[in-house]
Amino acid sequence: MKRSQLEHIIRAAATIADDDDIVIVGSQAILGQYPDAPRELCVSIEADVWPRNHPERWELIDGSIGELSMFHETFGYYAQGVGRETAVLPDEWEQRLVPVSTPTTRGATGWCLEVHDLVISKYVAGREKDGLFVRGVIAHRLVEEPVLLERLERTELTPERRVELAARIQRDFSDQNERS
Repeated sequence: MKRSQLEHIIRAAATIADDDDIVIVGSQAILGQYPDAPRELCVSIEADVWPRNHPERWELIDGSIGELSMFHETFGYYAQGVGRETAVLPDEWEQRLVPVSTPTTRGATGWCLEVHDLVISKYVAGREKDGLFVRGVIAHRLVEEPVLLERLERTELTPERRVELAARIQRDFSDQNERS
């Protein structure tokens, strides 16, 4: 996905949900902070979104411009409408959202996760594709290990899970340092 495509999704989702504030979670939120993010971080063709002021309207977005919709067939990318509970995030993540508002979004604002919050959500999700994404973010030096570990401490998890994820973060940075 390219930044221009994300802006198109923001505009369309805002119109469908009648909400000019759209939260973007998932890997393509990287395009908020890094509009020209490395190509390997932008391989997804979907943006996970919900309307900030009307989160219950996520299903409208998913049904209208989601996977296999006419929007998807026409443009080759789509919005995945999701609920607020989809991403497990550190405390105060909303204060760090990165706004995307351009003439292309026509008055709507996309609120993208800040990169450290995004990476924490990916570590928590723990799927293979999430691991590839976070290792790519680390390889391109878009996050800092101490910040990730601090954010992890401020994420609602069991103590065992927190220890497991802290070890994974440290291992990923160590592996990257060995490659450099």
